[in-house]
Amino acid sequence: MTLGDLFHKTPATARAVEVSSLAYDDRRVGPGTVFFCVRGLTRDGHEFAGRAVERGAAALVVDHPLDSGIPEVVVDDVRAAMAPAAARLAGDPTATLATVGITGTNGKTTTAFLLRALLEAGGRPTGLLGTVAQIVGGQERDAGRTTPEAIDLQPTFAEMVAAGDRACVMEVSSHALSLGRADAIHWAAAIFTNLTQDHLDFHPTMEDYFLAKARLFDDAGDAPKVVDLDDPYGRRLAGMHPDALTVALEAPDARFRATDVRTGLRGSTFVLDGRELATPMPGRFNVMNALQAYVAAVALGVDEDVAAAALADAGRVPGRLEPVDAGQPFAVLVDYAHTPDSLHNVLAAAAGVLDDDHVARHDAGEGGDRGRAICVFGCGGDRDRGKRPQMGAIAAAEADVAIATSDNPRSEDPAAILDEVLAGVDGAGAAVERIEDRREAIARALDLAGPRDVVLLTGKGHEQGQQFADRTVPFDDRAVARELLAARTGAGEGETARA
Repeated sequence: MTLGDLFHKTPATARAVEVSSLAYDDRRVGPGTVFFCVRGLTRDGHEFAGRAVERGAAALVVDHPLDSGIPEVVVDDVRAAMAPAAARLAGDPTATLATVGITGTNGKTTTAFLLRALLEAGGRPTGLLGTVAQIVGGQERDAGRTTPEAIDLQPTFAEMVAAGDRACVMEVSSHALSLGRADAIHWAAAIFTNLTQDHLDFHPTMEDYFLAKARLFDDAGDAPKVVDLDDPYGRRLAGMHPDALTVALEAPDARFRATDVRTGLRGSTFVLDGRELATPMPGRFNVMNALQAYVAAVALGVDEDVAAAALADAGRVPGRLEPVDAGQPFAVLVDYAHTPDSLHNVLAAAAGVLDDDHVARHDAGEGGDRGRAICVFGCGGDRDRGKRPQMGAIAAAEADVAIATSDNPRSEDPAAILDEVLAGVDGAGAAVERIEDRREAIARALDLAGPRDVVLLTGKGHEQGQQFADRTVPFDDRAVARELLAARTGAGEGETARA
């Protein structure tokens, strides 16, 4: 492809220049590469134009002339120029790849995994792009960003098409929408899960955060739009798009409303339009995720019976209320909950399981005390600091035992982060223990647990490393819990926790 094919503003003398790749990182530049001089949050890509030229760049995309000695395409916004160029160079793959975008604060990953399972069951090979993994042609690879830059994203779509995928389900972050990474995509459907406080280190206000999410639905045009009407921002979004397929567990005016919701450690059931549906995911919030995946799949042409069967058979999502079972007489669940709302949701799910178990044993004449929710939680460094005291308050109010610990401190002092978390604890509710070392915190939670308790290890979910200022060390909550459980005296003995 030539430079003139990619950019309408290409100088006449450079239109025939051959282009083989695109880059915004000068370290990825080689002969035939067009280098985008993007103005970032901390550095200006124009500063690296000289390095790109030295590495053999075919042309530069700039917002002012640099006199670099190679062709320069001058545009108003370098970042905005990336996605259309990337789509053209990749052959506009989403024109034939039915691409579904899922946005929202919480629930994106679970909804994406479930929807992919339903589309595959409907006979449509489906790729996946998200927080936990990328799946291309049925092959899983490690994920980087939730939503990659357009220069990386569009070639991945092209790989999916070449591998035989006919659809793609992708999580779309607010960062990606704000920064144009998800531009130049032909959306087959869009899903809005919810909006609660997060990323206010990037977005100046919740309004800005909402408007970033709303861009996906403006870009989706006439494609099906599935929106949670129980969420206040979802209701607002539905008002902006009267054609939205509204879903709810509570709102009576939703087009699709789940009723008779039942949930336990082994999964959940609910009724939609007279049909009982089941999902292996516990918790009311996961019923919403399942409801959205089901409605979207049917809107995209999957038979209702096929979708229902696939929903019931879908596997658990890594790091989303994922059980760790070493034969211990209590439940251990690992979850990615890292926002106030998601922490509340997993604690509410645990409370529901414990309440139901207690009632069932009472009705059976077994007696005994209600089990406890023991929660290990923390907050990441270099991220929205405003949510830290909120999460401390939620853990103290809703857990029976709460243990505050390190998440991913990154460049911040772990002790200072915990100070801010515990500032939200006012003395009411559970006594909150403070154990900075995450492994020690998990060990403490397991030592405290007794029969029928539920231990929640929250914040990191599927992650396999812990990020500090100068290093990332291997750390997987699931593996640590298994190791500690195996080391316990009598591991594998006793009664397995029941839902």
